Amino acid sequence: MNNLMFLPQMLLAQETVQISLRLNGILALLAGILILLVPRLLNFIVAIYLILVGLIDVFGLRL
Repeated sequence: MNNLMFLPQMLLAQETVQISLRLNGILALLAGILILLVPRLLNFIVAIYLILVGLIDVFGLRL
């Protein structure tokens, strides 16, 4: 009988969808695409990517 009391809560929990993205992965994709499109900017793109990944790791940022 106790299970019947929690049935509405279980139904609500099943309807919730959580989407989580990793900021490092998004940055890596963007950097790779930019390098393919504009190879002359390779040094700048890599430098900016490394700085951003370092800041994300130091401050624990998540998307």
